[in-house]
Amino acid sequence: MPRLFTGLEVPYHVQSALSLKRGGLSGARWIDPENYHITLRFIGDVDNRTADEVSYELDRLSYSEGFGIRLSHLGTFGGDAPRALYAGVENSEGLQRLQAAHERVLRRAGLEPEARRFVPHVSLARLRGASAVEVAEFIHEAGQFTPLEFSVGRFVLFSSKASVGGGPYLVEQTYPLAALSAPADFTLRVS
Repeated sequence: MPRLFTGLEVPYHVQSALSLKRGGLSGARWIDPENYHITLRFIGDVDNRTADEVSYELDRLSYSEGFGIRLSHLGTFGGDAPRALYAGVENSEGLQRLQAAHERVLRRAGLEPEARRFVPHVSLARLRGASAVEVAEFIHEAGQFTPLEFSVGRFVLFSSKASVGGGPYLVEQTYPLAALSAPADFTLRVS
């Protein structure tokens, strides 16, 4: 049974810049830079028939327009018991439309609706035993976050092995997006 999710790849130059944030936080299990990504929709463990249906439905989105991504800050999930450190993505209309389209077609493929609110980010570390104060100090000492930008030209269907997170992730299929210069009246095709 494959464990699947859709996402956006992070280019090498952004991986390199983000990797400089690694180290100096107790209880952090740092994610390897080659596994950095932005999850659009977690699918989970599915049978081969469902995986084929997911792939078919996602292929119908391959002509949505491209857009830009801007990583602008460090943040955490977990509040007083932080469980992950991430680089936050500034929300954009293109990103929201693509994620919403994924949700629609994956529900059409028979998947349950995603229970969690979409918070676009790149996970940098899984945290265990780090206090909120330690993490806040780490973020403060990291200094000003210089924004990182890149263009998105495709989305991907990833697979992963059942683990505690952080990879390795394999690209199962890629889905190209239209050029960034798509006409203003170009709309996302969800048939």
